[in-house]
Amino acid sequence: MQAGIIIILCRLLHYPLSLLGQPRVIAEVIGGILLGPSVLARIPGFSNAIFPTASMPVLNNAANLGLVLFLFLIGLEVDIRMFTSNWRVALSVGLAGMLLPFGLGCAIAWGLYNQFHNDGSTVDINFGVYALFIGTALAITAFPVLCRILSELDMLGSPVGVTVLAAGVGNDVVGWILLALCVALVNNGSGLTALWVLLVAVGWVLFLVFAIKPVFHWALRRTGSIQNGPTQGMIAVTILLVLTSAWFTSIIGVHAIFGAFLVGLICPHDGGFAIHVTEKIEDLISVLLLPLYFALSGLSTDLGLLNDGITWAYVIGVIACAFAGKIIGGTLAAKAMKLVWRESFSIGVLMSCKGLVELIVLNIGLQARILSRRTFTIFVVMALVTTVSTTPLTKWLYPPWYRKKLEQWKRGEIDWDGNPLQPEGMSKSDSLAQIQDTRIRRLLVYLRLDSLPTLFTFISLLGDENVIPRSGEVQSPDAGEESSRAPIIRKRPLEVHGLRLVELTERTSSVMKVTEGDDLSRRDPVVNAFRTFSQLHDVAVSGNVVLAPEDSYAQTVVAQASNQGSDFVLIPWSEVGSNKEDQSIPFKVSVEDRFSGKAHLDFIQTALAKAVCNTGIFIGNGFGGAAPADRPGLPRTISNVSTRSHREAALAPLADKSHNIFFPYLGGVDDRVALRFVLQLAKNPLITVTVAHLNCTEGDDDIVAISEGNMDTISPSMTKNVINTEITAHDTSLLATLQSTISPELASRVSFTEVSVTAGSAARQAAALAKETVGKKPRNAGDIVIVGRRHPRLPATLRTADQTNTEYDLQKTIGFFGQAMAMGDVKASVLVIQAGGSGLDR
Repeated sequence: MQAGIIIILCRLLHYPLSLLGQPRVIAEVIGGILLGPSVLARIPGFSNAIFPTASMPVLNNAANLGLVLFLFLIGLEVDIRMFTSNWRVALSVGLAGMLLPFGLGCAIAWGLYNQFHNDGSTVDINFGVYALFIGTALAITAFPVLCRILSELDMLGSPVGVTVLAAGVGNDVVGWILLALCVALVNNGSGLTALWVLLVAVGWVLFLVFAIKPVFHWALRRTGSIQNGPTQGMIAVTILLVLTSAWFTSIIGVHAIFGAFLVGLICPHDGGFAIHVTEKIEDLISVLLLPLYFALSGLSTDLGLLNDGITWAYVIGVIACAFAGKIIGGTLAAKAMKLVWRESFSIGVLMSCKGLVELIVLNIGLQARILSRRTFTIFVVMALVTTVSTTPLTKWLYPPWYRKKLEQWKRGEIDWDGNPLQPEGMSKSDSLAQIQDTRIRRLLVYLRLDSLPTLFTFISLLGDENVIPRSGEVQSPDAGEESSRAPIIRKRPLEVHGLRLVELTERTSSVMKVTEGDDLSRRDPVVNAFRTFSQLHDVAVSGNVVLAPEDSYAQTVVAQASNQGSDFVLIPWSEVGSNKEDQSIPFKVSVEDRFSGKAHLDFIQTALAKAVCNTGIFIGNGFGGAAPADRPGLPRTISNVSTRSHREAALAPLADKSHNIFFPYLGGVDDRVALRFVLQLAKNPLITVTVAHLNCTEGDDDIVAISEGNMDTISPSMTKNVINTEITAHDTSLLATLQSTISPELASRVSFTEVSVTAGSAARQAAALAKETVGKKPRNAGDIVIVGRRHPRLPATLRTADQTNTEYDLQKTIGFFGQAMAMGDVKASVLVIQAGGSGLDR
């Protein structure tokens, strides 16, 4: 019952606090304070009924076991490679961020020692040991909470994030060493005994590093635990190592958590082993055991002890020392490393985060009777204030718009005032020509495992245009052997950036994946397959893996498009209608299920609403010759009694690699961008195109504009004349100009037709035309229907009585034409294009 009450209360508190960007530890500490003598324990009989004295030893044992395992997770999370690869900045910021707050801690410790130490509940220690503990408590930084904050603010790859993490690793290790020294001095009466304990602890560290670590790593490789994930036997060995090391450091007079932390440090990070081990045990620790520990911490916190002016003066003084020491020390050290002032202040603020590590230190001090309950409460308040302030102060000092501006300024793209700088050697005419060029040169592709065949085919069509060599490129038979072996390097204008999104959850293992993001990008099989395929098709390629919360997927895609300077974003629609790539659903789902996933619809809608450039939503349907697999039936043979017992016939190579594209052109900015995109695809000799000009025959009163995304009707009086002029003049003239200026090579593969339609039936008639045009060659490489998302001529009608929820939601997401093609019986893939950024001006 006690565990249930603690977990429920902490979860209830965490939800509103998470909306403010606060880590879970804040909810757990506040929950403990509420259950303790500060609030609920003041109710008569509450403590005896909920937390009777007889039950506390069991609760303490469970909480301490959780603490030992949690310190092991902290050790796993600390990657020493991060410190060594950035040792200069880590050493300077880490030292400055520890020395100044340590000195301020020793200074305020004099007043705390004389005012609150001798109250009968503390051990008799000299001021030097007391000052060492107070200085350590103010100097330490919460590395796990820092990782969480940086990942949620998407700052891990920024100079601030790299600096803070590298400095935090060293700060964490040094802080635990100082705490071990302090506990050893307190637990042993004489200095000689304390020295002996420290020497034994150092010997244990050396034994773990030079004797246990090589054997442990050999056993992991021998069992394949590094290459394939830890086996159950090696998980058992690892936990036994943790418990043995914790037991040894405890019996020699140093706290058990140090032994667990050391085992975490010697665990390898190769092959994601540390992440895999964390995934195995983190839920039990973070959901059950750790809340018990922090609840017990809250039960020891009595805000009623802060009952006079001198006590509150020390509360303010301790908070001031904590902020001033970390911010001033970290800021000056970061500025000395050539960072700008705002970056330096952000580093100082982040280094001041105390979090759960500070609370663990304080509880150790309380258990060792170094701190009185009054002093313990003072420092708990300080830990809460510094941790709660970290996220909002960082957002204020280092917002996303400032990060983007700073990156552009460092790359020399803008001056400090934000004005764009023209690169050297580029004339105004060159710049104008680059703006007027409508071809896709930088493409951002959202990589999904279930959409890789579609994406590969699409990239090949854009990258392999004009693949047939001209006669001038054909070498003569008399050419030398050396020249005949030389590869032909063609200049390709297309640059493709592959973006792989992995969900960032509340788990520690998820945050660890973020901190090892560069390594993850190099090892991710989807990104590597995409890189290899693009390079083989003469496309300049880059790719990375970004971990983000599911509700931030769209913002991540938009931010990456902006950072990459992309002029087109390609987002494939999930084969199963979900943002998650669940491989437990290997077969084709129904149309209703594919287009009804709310999270996926929200992702597409947000990505389109916030798009910074032209964006395409690709709904695959057998594109590239790889149709979704239907669920296999039971073979009607005597011997085959299982769906897995028959041999699948090998697929023959595609003899017909051609594609047919159908494009219904009604008018509007989205259709104009889509038309130019169609003509760029048509340069590939494997593609034939049919452009159907839909000539709307109804009067002006039926022409109503549709707003972006939700298809709500806009006042006709505001936009009718503008839209009519745009369609009758710009759209018609553009189509006529393209027909008259199309090259002879394209004219043989691009056909234009004109069809009269009504505004109310345009989508239905376009779908009927698509059925007549595409899908006629079932053995080719797949056909595409390309449509614009928004059309000013279509009536923005309300939802009809016979329209299902899925049809209506899909219509709001990809438009009337997109919904009609995707949910109609059109045997082709659908590409929905929306203009954005510079595309809106074309």
